Amino acid sequence: MLDGDTVVFVEVRYRRHAAWGGALESVDLRKQQRLIHAAQHFLQQESRWARQPCRFDVVALDPTQLDWLKNAFET
Repeated sequence: MLDGDTVVFVEVRYRRHAAWGGALESVDLRKQQRLIHAAQHFLQQESRWARQPCRFDVVALDPTQLDWLKNAFET
């Protein structure tokens, strides 16, 4: 998606039960690396977006709550 001139890659996660961890916790380092790789591939294929700023957001859902974490991969 676009947020102004920023290309935003959004990962949407849903957990019905927290038995295996919450939706936010499911985006671990391995998942982040896979998303970064997919974004790099997209930007190589769609060169018009390659010079734009980018960020990664995570939208986490469970039966009672929605959290939208912008710049989710920055520490």
